[in-house]
Amino acid sequence: MTTIELVRERLAEVQPLGMKRDIVAAGMVRDVALQGGVVTVQLAVGPLPPPVVEATVADIRRGLGALQGVSSVDVQLVAPPGAPEAGPLPGVADIVAVSSTKGGVGKSTVAVNLACALARGGRRVGLLDADVYGPSVPMMLGLSGRPRVVEQTKVFPLEKYGLRVISMGFFLDDSSPVIWRGPLVTGLLRQFLKDVQWGELDVLMIDMPPGTGDAQLTIAQQVPLSGGIVVTTPQEVSLRDVERGLAMFQQVNTPVLGIVENMSYYVCPQCAEREELFGSGGGARLQREFGVPLLGQIPLVPELRASGDSGKPLVIDQPDHPVSRIYAEIAGKVLDGIAAEREQAPAPRIVG
Repeated sequence: MTTIELVRERLAEVQPLGMKRDIVAAGMVRDVALQGGVVTVQLAVGPLPPPVVEATVADIRRGLGALQGVSSVDVQLVAPPGAPEAGPLPGVADIVAVSSTKGGVGKSTVAVNLACALARGGRRVGLLDADVYGPSVPMMLGLSGRPRVVEQTKVFPLEKYGLRVISMGFFLDDSSPVIWRGPLVTGLLRQFLKDVQWGELDVLMIDMPPGTGDAQLTIAQQVPLSGGIVVTTPQEVSLRDVERGLAMFQQVNTPVLGIVENMSYYVCPQCAEREELFGSGGGARLQREFGVPLLGQIPLVPELRASGDSGKPLVIDQPDHPVSRIYAEIAGKVLDGIAAEREQAPAPRIVG
């Protein structure tokens, strides 16, 4: 049978790309546990790029999974010694990240309307637009102006529709491109999280940039996320990408509250016939395969697109619209999911 010593020997065979030492010799393995066929490894990744982290985690799972008697491998990413520990934002009860692993699936539309649905339900809501390269939240909310800055370190969010909002778009001219390297982006996100005066919030929604790169890892390391939401479309190529998004949340020990299937179907306004333009059953299949709830299916409707262009989200402009009601249902499920995760009282997600 596999012993803890054998597990450590197998870990010593894992060497991240670009490093001259294995993860044990480099001091990256913080802790190892073996119980009932389940191996738990705490891995301090430090400044490794996200693609290297993903490949290293995959190598660990592959190597340990081949050992006799090992039924599952849980790799937990932790902060290296001396690194700042993720701490809660003052006054913010819960932080929820809305993500997608590819662009063009309507992630920001979902984030904005979901935030508005929560606000209409009586919650105090903040919205952080973390898509530094393509900030679209200001346009979708019809919100412009410069946030007030006090003493160079206190930034006050703009407010509209009951939301407190911060975005890179508030600091740019309409035609200004964002051409920044990774360290500048991560520094800005840290400032948005730590220096913005959010006040008392029930939920802070973070509209994540697409993908699973430095920005996503920075956010997960800076604040404890109450949960993540993955936005996808029924297309097969999108569904394959979702697995990476789920793995990203798993690697940073963030519970996935569920999946939102956007552009799920189209209903002809003349004949009321439903057409599934991008396929069907994708969200339900992900729910079966990964055990992640399907929070809702958002259809393609012209009003949703028009509301985003006009700066008045559908949930605000037409609260009785069928799609607005779907968003209200999703908002309720998100709150239920947060409450369920809190009841389970999970261990801290970042270990100092």
